[in-house]
Amino acid sequence: MKFSDLGLGPEILRAVDDAGYVTPTPIQEQAIPVVLMNRDVLGCAQTGTGKTVSFVLPMLEILAAGRAKARMPRSLIIEPTRELAAQVEKSFATYGKYHKLTTALLIGGTSFVDQERALMRGVDVLIATPGRLIDLFERGKILLSDVKVLVIDEADRMLDMGFIPDVERIVSLLPRIRQTLFFSATMPAEIRRLADKFLMNPKEISVSPPASPAAGVEHFLVVLQPSEKREALARLIEAEDVKSALIFCNRKRDIAAVVRDLKRHRLMVGEIHGDMPQPKRTETLDAFKRGAIHLLVASDVAARGLDILELSHVFNYDVPHNPEDYVHRIGRTGRAGRTGRAFTLAMPEDGKFVAAIEKLIASPIRHAEVPGLEPGALEAEGAEEPRRRPRRRGRRGAEPAHPRRHEAAPAKPGERRPPPAAKEHGKEAARGARPRPERHERAPERREPAEAEAVESGLPAFLLRPLVVKGAKKD
Repeated sequence: MKFSDLGLGPEILRAVDDAGYVTPTPIQEQAIPVVLMNRDVLGCAQTGTGKTVSFVLPMLEILAAGRAKARMPRSLIIEPTRELAAQVEKSFATYGKYHKLTTALLIGGTSFVDQERALMRGVDVLIATPGRLIDLFERGKILLSDVKVLVIDEADRMLDMGFIPDVERIVSLLPRIRQTLFFSATMPAEIRRLADKFLMNPKEISVSPPASPAAGVEHFLVVLQPSEKREALARLIEAEDVKSALIFCNRKRDIAAVVRDLKRHRLMVGEIHGDMPQPKRTETLDAFKRGAIHLLVASDVAARGLDILELSHVFNYDVPHNPEDYVHRIGRTGRAGRTGRAFTLAMPEDGKFVAAIEKLIASPIRHAEVPGLEPGALEAEGAEEPRRRPRRRGRRGAEPAHPRRHEAAPAKPGERRPPPAAKEHGKEAARGARPRPERHERAPERREPAEAEAVESGLPAFLLRPLVVKGAKKD
């Protein structure tokens, strides 16, 4: 099947031909005709299969007729990251160059003023991240009552990043009568719940097993000690025919250390992570795509949304704690039918994470060795660190655990201490005082003379007290 068999207009087919594509991918072949029928779609396909084009092309055809109003976008695409949003905007520019549709990008790290101006001119396609979209809505700069088509892309990534409450709020602001396209690489229970809530009689499309690696990617596992990871990474880059590669780290603080180490080996390397300002991130990505730098050390912010066809390698400097992130990371290479290689550097204590990945992809990862380094072995799944033995207290007849605590300190000059034998009789014996009376013995009660006489005579005590009259003279 070709793109011309999917019911697209001549302007779109011309743009597709200019981009060099002839045959659609399975997800595109099944999704495009359904979207053109104005039906809701629930699409599940692994990364790198062309999900973006499967909704970009039919949206261009649907929105070709009509006109946008100020502050009222006609369609809305929600993306989890800035890079993925920018990638979708680029796709609309590529395939919609023979249309007069307007697009706007609402992402963090950029000027509010420029985005507000774009909204005032009228937008046909609005591409936004959840946080910035809500900010502009609360400022009264955007109205969502005219949205005809809603696209929720990479829904499972939204779940991982904690954007689901924001997405639910955004959807509540949209009109009930609309077309909703829901795409995700995996389909956990929470994502299925959202799909049932947002979609109306959707067409479910699944073209590959969820969370399965691309067929053209060879992936390997290298087990070594933590002190050898940087050296192993440099040797692998030297041994492999690396044209361009992504290097993923779990922690942002490790990115700068890896970049410094690779620069010592005189490699063209850059970095990208969530704390960088958006202009710097865009500049770094552009330099990586045009070949000014060959290696890009990144956090999981780059695990999705980067479509670089010439990416030959992916290196996982750290084993991802979420097994689904592994599939997305290595899916950056081997895209559009090409081949690629991925290496994961693991430490012995990463055994449980590797086991979770192999369980998810339903196949073991082939082990590889680094020239000049001794291979290691993973610890068994579920192995726990040895517990510390509790400190044993001293028992009768046994030496105390800490004898020094029971030894008396040497006496200071001039200090008087009781003899050792006094300790057997307690503190009272040491002080030479009389022992206290037993609790059942009661000391005799002291009474006044009048009260004592009254007790003996049987009369009330107040009758025997002397009478005192105020103002009377004494004899």
